[in-house]
Amino acid sequence: MVILGSLRSMLPTLIPKWASSSFRPLPLRWAPARMCNISACSYKLRNVDLHPLWRTTIDVPGGSRQSPIDIRVLDSVFHPQLTPIRTQYDPNTCLHIWNNGYSFFVEFDDSTDKSVVSGGPLENPYRLKQFHFHWGVNNDWGSEHTVDSKVFPAELHLVHWNCSKYRTFEEAIMESNGLAVIGVFLKLGKHHEKLQKLVDILPSVRYKDSLTEFNYFDPSCLLPSCNDYWTYSGSLTTPPLTESVTWIMMKKPIEVDHSQLAVFRSLLYTAVGEEEKNMVDNFRPLQPLMNRTVLSTFQPALRLSHAKKSEEHTHRQKAG
Repeated sequence: MVILGSLRSMLPTLIPKWASSSFRPLPLRWAPARMCNISACSYKLRNVDLHPLWRTTIDVPGGSRQSPIDIRVLDSVFHPQLTPIRTQYDPNTCLHIWNNGYSFFVEFDDSTDKSVVSGGPLENPYRLKQFHFHWGVNNDWGSEHTVDSKVFPAELHLVHWNCSKYRTFEEAIMESNGLAVIGVFLKLGKHHEKLQKLVDILPSVRYKDSLTEFNYFDPSCLLPSCNDYWTYSGSLTTPPLTESVTWIMMKKPIEVDHSQLAVFRSLLYTAVGEEEKNMVDNFRPLQPLMNRTVLSTFQPALRLSHAKKSEEHTHRQKAG
């Protein structure tokens, strides 16, 4: 998840200068961990380099809630009290699109509660700050999260911040329960008519640091019709990797066609005058789940009562 739009003054420290001729491809063993599956087992057979942002390990002292993760459906816990999430987005709050050298994102006016998400695992409304995507060099991979090791060509992140608890977005990203991110998988399929308005303007931000005005866009058109989701406590997926995120991963993907993803891949990591490097594979490798529980609004999944009994049984065994 990219959160760098409002941290432009921090940009040199958040993203190293990895678009340089000194970068050397890493061996296959350092490729992002993705289990082989029918849709993407070619991933393990090709020499896919880590994106330069992840070429070295970035340690998070004490980090135990890092993202993204592989969501194991049968290990998730069905929570019948989880309500549907409610989005209320005002298209007039859409401001512009910016290529920050890692992804492109659409920023919104977050000075009021005109565009918010609420419900589900959230105790109060969170304001929409921006949305962005992660995608691969081809259709075999690109998403940050996976579902039972299944990889999708791309993933959308709608980034919101807790305006009831914190004064600014910059403060919220550093603190507990500061952010809520809705994640949506993209799969190859039919043409997405509403997305096309965004796709059409992307050539104007082809180069790093380019920005263009983008008005009147309602991102709710990018949400799937199915309201089911998984939720868990996690982190940003770009530095500073703070564990401030309540993730809400939608179960059903949305469909886009090949030509729309091709425009994503035509963007550049590099600025005007630099050696051109296509913006692809801008996702973080999977992180361990550790002691976290992924909750679900649907079955198949463990029922909450069964999960508690299993946990109690494990505790008794350890105590004995």
